[in-house]
Amino acid sequence: MNVAEQTDRAALGDRIRQALDARPHYLLLALVAAIGVAIMPWHVWLSLTVAGLAMGLILFVVSSGMTLIFGLMGVLNLAHGAFITVGAYVGGTVFLMLAGWAPLAAVSQALLIFPAALATLVVAGLLGFVFERVIVKPVYDDHLRQILVTVGGAIVITQLIIVFWGAHEIPLPRPEVLRGAFVVGGVAFEKYRLFAVGAGLAVYWGMLAVIQYTRVGLLIRAGVENGEMVQALGYRIKLLFIAVFAVGSALGAFGGVLWGFYEELIHVELGQQLLVDVIIVIIMGGLGSITGCFYSALVVGLLTNYMGFVAPTFSEFSSIVLMVLVLMWRPQGLIPVVKV
Repeated sequence: MNVAEQTDRAALGDRIRQALDARPHYLLLALVAAIGVAIMPWHVWLSLTVAGLAMGLILFVVSSGMTLIFGLMGVLNLAHGAFITVGAYVGGTVFLMLAGWAPLAAVSQALLIFPAALATLVVAGLLGFVFERVIVKPVYDDHLRQILVTVGGAIVITQLIIVFWGAHEIPLPRPEVLRGAFVVGGVAFEKYRLFAVGAGLAVYWGMLAVIQYTRVGLLIRAGVENGEMVQALGYRIKLLFIAVFAVGSALGAFGGVLWGFYEELIHVELGQQLLVDVIIVIIMGGLGSITGCFYSALVVGLLTNYMGFVAPTFSEFSSIVLMVLVLMWRPQGLIPVVKV
């Protein structure tokens, strides 16, 4: 091999490495999907892929609030799981009350999800505002104390849930129109999973639109880069912090509603059970990165569903193994925080 061929081969290798480094999330998503195709029949793979995308997009909604809070504020809010649970209980309660109200008997129950979601966003946003003012405000710039006080706050919120709703599980049946599945070409697609895909994509595109094309989004991105400079320019970054915390809490709660309908059951441990997956998603995606969180959640959802079919006992552990492998490859996560 002459010098010119060696140079060309080295240049090709550099271009491949640069391409993989520029779009690692696409590579990982394609790799996981390809593994699924290789180990199961195509019709099973297609059905599980839709189910995995639905699960992943709900995980994104649940996780996006926490990664937004950390990305802008640097706050490790381990009470996020409690907000998820609050959302499930508030939204589920409102939905069940409206569904049982006689004047609304003729209204499609699917439409009742919207006022339930609105109530969830309002209640969780207000709770997030109070939580930030009382619990988080005194411990800015101290991650150890943040962990301690937010874990304590999560315990208090959980106990208040038990006081108001009790410790028993509450069934949350889906609206009739979202039950069952569409069958296309012999492949079943559950209606609610398709609905969850739409809801998750709407949240993602909405967040991107706000962050990239609005003045508030500009301040958020500037705050991520240099909060002190934004403050020096005359903008009240602290008020933005409060608003971001409230919005992040509301997003987590909205994800809790979606997950409650996903499982058709609400229980006190719902948020804490999801918190492990949330932490995996935000770490693997890149701390503070919305786009990284989105693709990371999709990968986790797909892998969990594929492993649930192939090796059920390994399903819950698979996402942890994936996170370790990704961090060995890219310690900064799939997409650095500068690419919100």
